[in-house]
Amino acid sequence: MALQDRLDAFKADFESGRFPLKPTMEALDTMHRATAELIASAQAQRAKKAGDTAPEFTLADPDGKPVSSRELLARGPLVISFYRGVWCPYCNLELQALQEALPEIAARGASLVAISPQTAPNSRKSQRDNKLGFPILSDSKSEVANAFGIRFALPDDLIELYKSFKTDLPAFNDDPSWVLPMPARYVIGTDGIIAYSEVSPDYTQRPDPSELLPVLDRLKASKAA
Repeated sequence: MALQDRLDAFKADFESGRFPLKPTMEALDTMHRATAELIASAQAQRAKKAGDTAPEFTLADPDGKPVSSRELLARGPLVISFYRGVWCPYCNLELQALQEALPEIAARGASLVAISPQTAPNSRKSQRDNKLGFPILSDSKSEVANAFGIRFALPDDLIELYKSFKTDLPAFNDDPSWVLPMPARYVIGTDGIIAYSEVSPDYTQRPDPSELLPVLDRLKASKAA
């Protein structure tokens, strides 16, 4: 099943009250309004895009080991998935889909990392629960996400709703500021230039990992030429 089909099915189940956490109409209105406002802000259009130079970063993996984008790019192209955190079911479905695509990504000589503002213990939980074979890096205060132009602050009414859901972002992220990255997918070539970008201001909409493969094929072909 395509990733978006899985996301749509989960959204339908959640919004129709099929899970223990049953949202009220008022809660759904708050969530939909926050998404609509983020889309209307056009921040996604101002984020880093194909043709831009990718910001360099060094972030810690769940074991505290530093992972450098420069070192990864010395080996081949780099696929990055920015996601919100272990608490987000849409993100977990995306991570599972990326894991399914990992053999195809690796076969094209590319590395894959996921980046989240959450703490290392939460990243370990993400890796364990989703059975991931690629690292999740901790982006404290979403600073790397900000360098890519995808960090945003949650509106006050959504913060109150998340608190009522017991989604305590300051605890998950060890950061009191209530900021998150918009979900985003990037492919960076070995020259440090972004070859593909997809930013999702609507967190329930994500590109399929299969979209990455033609991009990686082109990068491989251009290197061989």
